[in-house]
Amino acid sequence: MSAPLLDKPVSRAPQGEPVLKVTDLVKHFPIRSRLLKRQVGAVRAVDGISFEVFPSETLGLVGESGCGKSTTGRAVLNLQPATSGSVLFEGRELVGLSRGRMRPIRRNIQLVFQDPYASLDPRMQVQKIIAEPLVIHGLQSGTQLRKRVRDLMGLVGLNPEHTTRYPHEFSGGQRQRIGIARALALEPRMLILDEPVSALDVSIQAGVINLLDDLRSELGLSYVFIAHDLSVVRHISDRVAVMYLGKIVETATTIDLFSRPAHPYTQALLSAIPLADPNRERTRRRTLLEGDLPSPANPPSGCRFRTRCPKFANVLTEVQQEKCITEEPALTNRDIGHPTACHYAAVEAVL
Repeated sequence: MSAPLLDKPVSRAPQGEPVLKVTDLVKHFPIRSRLLKRQVGAVRAVDGISFEVFPSETLGLVGESGCGKSTTGRAVLNLQPATSGSVLFEGRELVGLSRGRMRPIRRNIQLVFQDPYASLDPRMQVQKIIAEPLVIHGLQSGTQLRKRVRDLMGLVGLNPEHTTRYPHEFSGGQRQRIGIARALALEPRMLILDEPVSALDVSIQAGVINLLDDLRSELGLSYVFIAHDLSVVRHISDRVAVMYLGKIVETATTIDLFSRPAHPYTQALLSAIPLADPNRERTRRRTLLEGDLPSPANPPSGCRFRTRCPKFANVLTEVQQEKCITEEPALTNRDIGHPTACHYAAVEAVL
């Protein structure tokens, strides 16, 4: 599990029926007025997205902070009940299930949190943290439970002799491995990974990413890997979905997305990735986005990206701009090889 990260992404072809199928998922948070004592609006954090995850596949979900990535993960897990839409996990609908009916399903779909410092109880020994899911579900106890905890620690690259230590006695990378071990305790078939390496030093990120990749191969897991770092997503994902302001604007295999990005937002994200070759880095053309991310409580009409789109501002005619203002682009294949939500999508080499 100590192999270096791959230099190039290797995409696996989807096989079989999807493990997870999300259709038109919506999650709005109400805005209430204390004066009027009623709802006056809504934060449209996730506003109708669809995607699938197949067995032993990793889907990368990327975008800026505030685009709705983490809310999507929590809505899929029913931790934040969806406003509408459908989430089918292994053929079973999760939207609308009560807490009690979700409990047996949580054995098969688990979450790894972003912050390894806040996600572990500082007053509990590591052995109790990892064993907690098994105790809650009444699966193991006594000697069998202690052996399972030691096995899990070894599986994620931790010393099994350290089961009696507390979280503060571990480094950030080790704490995230503890969180992964806890998520694996129930032998799930899918993990939702909510920016699992963003809080770690760069030198530690590669070890955790390699661990996750190896665990997927060894245990046959499927991942939804939520991140804003495209360099990390490139190494672990088979397919990538790019989110902007609650919508998916482009989805493709990792190789296709990085070599043939078609949406202006994807192109801007990729152009921000630094290159290892200083000569190429000096001569490359970067796409700079102007302005701030619009409020999800009042997104722009038509194409949500148009207020920051360099193509809208510098290339399109007034007639074309009018279409962007009045008509929301659908996420469809526009003769470029993969679905893109842009009326005037065009493949452009960025890296």
